[in-house]
Amino acid sequence: MAESTGGTASAGGDLTVVHLMRHGEVHNPQGVLYGRLDGFHLSELGQQMARLVAVHLESNDITHVVASPLERAQETAAPVAADHGVTITTDARVIESENRFEGRTVDVLSLLHPRNWHLFSNVTKPSWGEPYEQIAVRMLAAVADARDAARGHEAVVVSHQLPVWTVRNKLEGRRLWHDPRKRECTLASLTSLTYRGDELLSITYSEPAARLLARASRSVGA
Repeated sequence: MAESTGGTASAGGDLTVVHLMRHGEVHNPQGVLYGRLDGFHLSELGQQMARLVAVHLESNDITHVVASPLERAQETAAPVAADHGVTITTDARVIESENRFEGRTVDVLSLLHPRNWHLFSNVTKPSWGEPYEQIAVRMLAAVADARDAARGHEAVVVSHQLPVWTVRNKLEGRRLWHDPRKRECTLASLTSLTYRGDELLSITYSEPAARLLARASRSVGA
């Protein structure tokens, strides 16, 4: 998709943009699938990513900033909120998805161990975590509220990879189950939804922190 541009909402008057942002890199040296666990903060690189996105959005007409209650999302949202003089609204509907592997150090061999086979009985649901449809419903509701709060302006909603990718698939009319390796939602990326009134006009994707991605760890988490 084309890269998003700044100032979209203010250029049209009746346009509203909701930027869905994935948090920056997390300090996770043990490679834990942290999911919804507390205590996982941005790494130094993750903090740099958050600041880069804040600089990228500095001239945008942002009037509303939302974040998942998890530390990594709150810390990612902080520079954007500070730059625009707004407080962060915490919304549990944009939290990471539930996952039965949460808290484990996982790799391919451990995932495919016979004790876990029952968790892979339905990849389209998925059977190992929160149903994709449930994720889509809560994310759509949160996006609608963010759009309403920022009417005629722009909002930033800091969430997590799977929720952002799921709601994008829903809005684009694609199936929700997918190959996780093919998600277009890198660390600190922006999936920007432009609305005229309540009508979705476009979805654009950009990576303001792209130059830092090569230095990011390959640990699990999201």
